[in-house]
Amino acid sequence: MVNRKKEWVLKAFHGEPVDRVPVGFWYHFLPEEELGRGLNSRALFNKNLEGHRQFIKDVNPDFIKIMSDGFFTYPNPLITTDVSSVQELADIHSIGEDHPWFEQQVELVKAIKNSFTEDIVAIYNIFAPVTYLKWQLSGQIASGDTIIANLLQEDASTLKKVLDTIAEDIAILVRKIITEANIEGIYLSVQSIQDDRVSAEDYRNYIAPSDLRILEAARQADGLSVLHICGYEGASNDIRFFKDYPAQVYNWAVGPEGVSLSQGRGIFGGKTVLGGFVNTKEGLLYRGSKESVQAQVKELLQEAGTRATIIGADCTIPSDIAAERIAWVREAASW
Repeated sequence: MVNRKKEWVLKAFHGEPVDRVPVGFWYHFLPEEELGRGLNSRALFNKNLEGHRQFIKDVNPDFIKIMSDGFFTYPNPLITTDVSSVQELADIHSIGEDHPWFEQQVELVKAIKNSFTEDIVAIYNIFAPVTYLKWQLSGQIASGDTIIANLLQEDASTLKKVLDTIAEDIAILVRKIITEANIEGIYLSVQSIQDDRVSAEDYRNYIAPSDLRILEAARQADGLSVLHICGYEGASNDIRFFKDYPAQVYNWAVGPEGVSLSQGRGIFGGKTVLGGFVNTKEGLLYRGSKESVQAQVKELLQEAGTRATIIGADCTIPSDIAAERIAWVREAASW
């Protein structure tokens, strides 16, 4: 029998009428310098696991995005900060279906799910292939766009081949996570390349196919997809570019992109939208009074309606936020 909480959230994901709008916020459990160092590290594995356990205890979430903290680095030995030409990546191949990077993430998700106090909808954090590539080439999180632009200018076809190869490995991860760890789906983070040399047409021809491969892998595994169009640290995206990406739920930086929840729902064909709050320490969720936070929830629901809406944030929220602030949002969402 399906848990009523899970059933309710799944209805919201699919745009069906619900008695209360779900609320979904999340934050990291490892510091930035450890986000890519989790492979073969039992200490970071346990740190992430314990972070999820405490989050569930403190927040009692409607649903959860399981954070892939520790596994931000895709461990293909060909991809290093020493790469200066895309030709150095031309012979790239899969890391192999039995690689520990896959198995340890499946183990992590299973362990986190086993720590649940109730059966809730769980989606796993996955990055676009180009995101794994640019971070690994640059050696830094939220960096590497100039490198990708350089590689595309050098030889776009070879770059596409590299991304397609990475995508096939990420598709393996998606399939394993959904089928072996038995969770509902993925949260795929995509982002336009933050370099004016990469046009929308370039992205469509050479980068988007690798994004779409990940969404297709989730579909083939009978999983759901939440598409996160990442506006982290001021990154700018034309969300209309992603309107044909086949997901069930769409999330973007509402304020910075200048697209409200209801406007976004129109762009995405009436499907469910997630967001509304600024995710930074300067935002209302982190700094505002209970009255102002709850007034914002009411304004969001008035603007977006209660059907095909999930209240959340532009992106990951600060990890030191008080759990009671999320409770304020949930309380106000109970219209």
